[in-house]
Amino acid sequence: MNLFSDIRALVLDCLRAMQAEGALPAGLELDAVTVEPPRDAAHGDMATNAAMVLARPAGLQPRAIATDLAQRLADDPRIAAADVAGPGFLNLRLAPGVWQALVAAVLAQGDAYGRSDMGAGRRVNVEFVSANPTGPMHVAHARGAVVGDALARLMAFAGHEVTREYYINDGGAQVDVLARSAFERYREAHGLEPAIAEGLYPGDYLIPVGRILKDRFGDTLLERPEAEWLTQVREIATEAMMAMIRDDLAQLGVTMDVYFSEKSLYGTGRIEAALKRLTDAGLIYEGVLEPPKGKRPEDWEPREQTLFRSTAHGDDVDRPVKKSDGSWTYFAPDIAYHFDKIERGFDLLIDVFGADHGGYVKRMKAAVSALSDGRVTLEVRLVQLVRLFKDGQPFKMSKRAGTFVTLRDLIDEVGADVVRFVMLTRKNDAPLDFDFARALEQSKDNPVFYVQYAHARVASVMRKAAAAGAAVDDAALAGADLALLGDPAQIALAQKIAQWPRQVEVAARAGEPHRIATYLSELAAEFHALWNRGNDDPALRFLDEGAPEAELAKIALARATGVVISTGLGILGVTPADELR
Repeated sequence: MNLFSDIRALVLDCLRAMQAEGALPAGLELDAVTVEPPRDAAHGDMATNAAMVLARPAGLQPRAIATDLAQRLADDPRIAAADVAGPGFLNLRLAPGVWQALVAAVLAQGDAYGRSDMGAGRRVNVEFVSANPTGPMHVAHARGAVVGDALARLMAFAGHEVTREYYINDGGAQVDVLARSAFERYREAHGLEPAIAEGLYPGDYLIPVGRILKDRFGDTLLERPEAEWLTQVREIATEAMMAMIRDDLAQLGVTMDVYFSEKSLYGTGRIEAALKRLTDAGLIYEGVLEPPKGKRPEDWEPREQTLFRSTAHGDDVDRPVKKSDGSWTYFAPDIAYHFDKIERGFDLLIDVFGADHGGYVKRMKAAVSALSDGRVTLEVRLVQLVRLFKDGQPFKMSKRAGTFVTLRDLIDEVGADVVRFVMLTRKNDAPLDFDFARALEQSKDNPVFYVQYAHARVASVMRKAAAAGAAVDDAALAGADLALLGDPAQIALAQKIAQWPRQVEVAARAGEPHRIATYLSELAAEFHALWNRGNDDPALRFLDEGAPEAELAKIALARATGVVISTGLGILGVTPADELR
């Protein structure tokens, strides 16, 4: 049930009737007609832009269209009032019975309430985290992991077929650095002083890898030249790092469907196949690029390279795919990787990148457009940095990684649920301040606590009602006399619950799971406001032994609130709390 979609369908039916009667010209495009919550709740329950968007193409004054439409809408029993405002805005107030019936609908649908077929089964690949396999995940990775996982959950809830994917960057020079760093820990395992030179990874997390190498090879590698041990050590170290990363992700509640190795693209013809697709389209050529912006001509050495004509697909400049020495650029395997995703039949690709990858967006979008002949869209979500604070001051925890705060440190400090919710309190491309004291405090200023407290209060109501002998299964609650929910605070809570299906679709279309966290905070605020009203007015308390019929209706409202909070937290990957201590 999506009440906003239902009322929009009513508006469209009235507009089509106006066309049939000649009050509006035939052939008008109605896709831009919306029904949304008004900016000011005092104006009504819903508002439609129909008159404003149709006036120009219809050749009529918007107020004239709005007045006719308002009269037709008022004939529907769901509409209590349809008021024309200003030049042609149309504000709607719904009958109380609409909101009361909504509570029963939520209880009947349970956690399916708000699910959408908007995605229509479109296949979506969400690639996120994709941290270099050179160490444990750090705080910035944590935010990317949470955003990507919540986005995948949201898209699936909205009807898409979603695959979560991790791209293992195991084909570049950084894994050779990892191997050399691990080798020093191998020497350390034999009692030798490790030579952690500048440029190597200094973290203690490689000490266990050194022991693994000792167990595997004994002392046979100690006197061998690098060329003889590099490949083996690289594979073992990479495998150990990926095991650590998988475990870190599991601690955060993230499970990937696919782990794709960059190394699998080399020497297999897959890079060549992707570039052949671009060559056949006339998009690969030999040329010389202009000097980068900010470079003086004397600092620039022009050289011929193999270039992708990415400007033909919206990029600012063409991009090299092969260096003058014949080796691939970093861009070439990325092209091949996205070509592989296209070949796997995805309709939409979503990449969640760190903030430092902003300059990479246009070239990747151009590549996907060219490789798919425009059939597949690539969307990129850039995740900004996280700054750690405690009591308002910059905060540094243990750095077993050597140079950064790990995800595991963060989870150990506050718990995975808190990490996930806080990471989604702001839009992904906005910087985030993570204050440990704020994240753990029990106050309305802490959105994690405030939402969980609302769910815990609902659970408390259900436990106490059941203990008192009330029938509190969803079927019994749905059959309560919900017309007894007539107080404005009760209606306001039902109205906020009604926004849930629309919020899911809005968030999924925008690819912004933080909207779900924001909505849950608003829903929790409405619930707490009603709860607090009960402190002054016993008739509004959810448990009211003196009026059993009214009590059952109020318990139904509480349960409906809990259903939506639980479902929303599920999208965020957060476990709902049944009690707080």
